[in-house]
Amino acid sequence: MSADLIPANPADLMVIRNVTPNVATFSVPFSRFGRIKIGGRGTLVKLTSGNLAVFSPVALTEETKAKVAGFGGSVGYIVALDFEHHIFISEWAKQWPNAKIIGPEGLFEKRAKQIQDPKINNDKFHVVFTKDGKRDMKISHEFDADFDYEYVDGHANKELVFNYRPDKVLIEADLLFNLPATEQYSKVPESQRPGGFLDRLFRALQNTEGEATWPKRFNWLLTKDHTSMNESLATIAKWDFTTLIPCHGDVIQGNAKEVFNKMFEWNLHGKA
Repeated sequence: MSADLIPANPADLMVIRNVTPNVATFSVPFSRFGRIKIGGRGTLVKLTSGNLAVFSPVALTEETKAKVAGFGGSVGYIVALDFEHHIFISEWAKQWPNAKIIGPEGLFEKRAKQIQDPKINNDKFHVVFTKDGKRDMKISHEFDADFDYEYVDGHANKELVFNYRPDKVLIEADLLFNLPATEQYSKVPESQRPGGFLDRLFRALQNTEGEATWPKRFNWLLTKDHTSMNESLATIAKWDFTTLIPCHGDVIQGNAKEVFNKMFEWNLHGKA
């Protein structure tokens, strides 16, 4: 059940902040397999049209609702960034029933098998990305006016990656981690923050420091289709972004493009 994966008191532990005037993040604790502390994050974006889009939504607390209201209050798009980041879609869709739900192929079917989970409803997906013809897909005129997007079907988790052009912000889920999850655990007691053996081991495999040979190797092994993955990464590398918001680990600001190119050097320029 999803309840086993999320904190019981998200309102007390969530860090809400503006990354730019038009982009806000909701950072929370999250433990993979209940043991590895990697953090979780949702992202709210105000389109130039005034409508809002939320990516990988987290718990809908009174504070999250207040931030949405502060951004204009109308969520038009709810985006599941991959096959795993979808638990809170139903909460947001119930609050904003006119929002378009967006996700990768197979996710609707996966959720349909989990309807006994109290967090998950049989919500309709309005835009479903598929491998065939993925670059011909359109979301809407107002959305496409602000975003580049790529379906990275070559990744094991079927990643969707978005670039908010007005503020040069790349938004993604599991394509790239930036551990440790400092911000996401900043409100928990120090004794419950990342630091155990498994946390240290996973950080070694999923960080952006130095040459990052092991993280590059880990990402390479997570690829299920290297040809498609490399094509997707080459597409993303052409976009103009300076900030990268991952679901797991800290936000990268200022040098995000350089970090991205380093972390996917093997895919972009050939494996060493």
